[in-house]
Amino acid sequence: MLVIVAPGQGAQAPGFLTPWLELPGLADRLTYWSTVTGLDLIRYGTTADAEEIRDTAVAQPLLVSAGLAAAEQLLGNLADDPALPDAVAGHSVGEFTAAGIAGVLSCEAALVLVAERGRAMAEAASASDTGMTAVIGGDRDEVLSAISAAGLTAANDNGSGQIVAAGTSAQLEAFAAAPPARARLRSLSVAGAFHTEHMEPAVARLRRAAAGAPVAAPRTQLLSNRDGAIVKDGQEYLDRLVAQISAPVRWDACTATLAEAGVSALIELPPAGTLTGLAKRGLRGVETLAVKTPEDLDQARELIAAHTHGPGRRSPTETVDT
Repeated sequence: MLVIVAPGQGAQAPGFLTPWLELPGLADRLTYWSTVTGLDLIRYGTTADAEEIRDTAVAQPLLVSAGLAAAEQLLGNLADDPALPDAVAGHSVGEFTAAGIAGVLSCEAALVLVAERGRAMAEAASASDTGMTAVIGGDRDEVLSAISAAGLTAANDNGSGQIVAAGTSAQLEAFAAAPPARARLRSLSVAGAFHTEHMEPAVARLRRAAAGAPVAAPRTQLLSNRDGAIVKDGQEYLDRLVAQISAPVRWDACTATLAEAGVSALIELPPAGTLTGLAKRGLRGVETLAVKTPEDLDQARELIAAHTHGPGRRSPTETVDT
């Protein structure tokens, strides 16, 4: 069983799209999606600096467009009959990439909504002084108890000994002054307390935008960040996407679902590395591949051919016309 996963905000790095523009048709695809999102995706993915692409309103559409573009190179045009994996999942904003691969949303609909999501979350973050801190190691129960006692939210439960606490800067400072035993803290370079109550204004805004979005049933197994469940209804998945803005990401639950299903291989779309790192610790024995440049596509196709047993069992095409 093979799963394709899409990373969330924070995975982007300056210039990460540069090698991808050498592929036939990909620059044209990104030019079109730049019109859809109202952003110069090519510039942001090639020459923009780290501070520019840290902007939530930029980072989220950039990540989803990169993931969808790479997925089309790997699987075929997502609007037609792509060679689908057995399952697909995304971390936080990566869920929009997953929705596009699974066919719940068209690529364009996913990008329209994620652009609005990015703007709404950036605006919500600017309303108060909030942030996020990664807690690495320590006893899980003790870490969760300490986060709660500090008035913080466990905004990302990534499993493999990594939980992200989120809340006001004052709460995070107090938490850092008395951290859980045997745990290391790392302040994250993000604009606000994502996946907490501080993002409620963004939920309402995205819900209005999503009301008229066309949806379809998932064409492969599609996991949800809310609880790791496999969602079979397209509208339910879209509703979950909207609500997830202010709800914790349970990547640990997604990992448990994949383990129970017997996943044998995992491919992470660009900008890859974060989720394959978690998988190496949380899904031991599973073959993993971080697709970072086009040079990784052939190995990814080999993994798909060897491990996919569901809707994507046919061989993926070597090249695609986008």
